[in-house]
Amino acid sequence: MADASTDTRPSTKGSSVAVRSDAGTGSVAANEPMAPAAQRGRTAIADGVVAKIAGIAAGDTVGVYALGRGTARALGAVRERIPGAKANVAQGVSVEVGEKQCAVDLALVVEYGVAIAELAAEVRLNVITALKDMTSLEVVEVNIAVDDIHISGDDSGERRVE
Repeated sequence: MADASTDTRPSTKGSSVAVRSDAGTGSVAANEPMAPAAQRGRTAIADGVVAKIAGIAAGDTVGVYALGRGTARALGAVRERIPGAKANVAQGVSVEVGEKQCAVDLALVVEYGVAIAELAAEVRLNVITALKDMTSLEVVEVNIAVDDIHISGDDSGERRVE
């Protein structure tokens, strides 16, 4: 049988909760509104988390071949050949993260034939949407540097002269 003095059901007044007040336990007194969740603690999102989300969102955009500049991609290719090693999804991504805002810089390799301006706009939208949905951070800017163009059949490393 429940004790009527410890009722924890939501009250009819907004988001307040009526509970029994116990001296010294930190419980909320009856009919005292609880602070909104955002005021009951702080959430910190690491730069690496934001970089990974941005890297995945950018890499999932059709027309993006890879992320990162030449040396970073070369080191990434070596790392991927090590058994058990995982690809770095934040390669080519740098971020600045504040409490409520973030800024993202991306270095991309695009597929040959893709309209770069349209691709950049789509990448920017994908990154902003993913970060907003997952972190609730305001994305103040997404800077995109197209570092290279991937040409199909050019993966062998050999140059063919015609």
